[in-house]
Amino acid sequence: MRSLAGEAGWAGRDVLDVGCGTGFHLPRFASEAATVTGVDPHPDLVALARRRTRALPNVTVHHGTAQDLPLPDASVDVVHARWAYFFGPGCEPGLAELDRVVRRGGVALVVDNDPTRSTFGGWFRRGYPDVPDADTVERFWSTHGWTRTPVDMGWRFSSRADLESVVRIEFDGATAEAILAEHEGLEVDYAVNLWSREF
Repeated sequence: MRSLAGEAGWAGRDVLDVGCGTGFHLPRFASEAATVTGVDPHPDLVALARRRTRALPNVTVHHGTAQDLPLPDASVDVVHARWAYFFGPGCEPGLAELDRVVRRGGVALVVDNDPTRSTFGGWFRRGYPDVPDADTVERFWSTHGWTRTPVDMGWRFSSRADLESVVRIEFDGATAEAILAEHEGLEVDYAVNLWSREF
């Protein structure tokens, strides 16, 4: 969250979290933002996000999609989307919705995998060989006026069982087992791209 705050402070502003999932990030935004809106297409996750934030009066969670956001025009200042706009090409309807809902002077931040770097990047290329190559993805974002900031991070687990559970969530069975057979320890270096755009 520190990298995000450096790109766009949200104190006193209206924040939208697209693809908010279970609402993990909503309380952090809500501690400083004027309002926080979470949107997710999965009803079960929406229910969990509402439960997580039920004591936070400045948070609202809606069922909806990136390409049809249930918000009025020019209603948010900061948009956060973490692994919600996968792979660039094909995301045009979602980007058009950001043009509609973000106020002048606002900013959108999209966090996505960088498959060109890190241990996880190698796993990602192995597990998802059919996604567009990195040059195609970067060309997509830059053509639409977005700027790339590379960020290095990592996973650190308290047990091997936790690491194995996450790897099995991220990848199909055969890929996950091959990764786990090769990887030792409880840490995984992980590189992401932070795509940002001012409106």
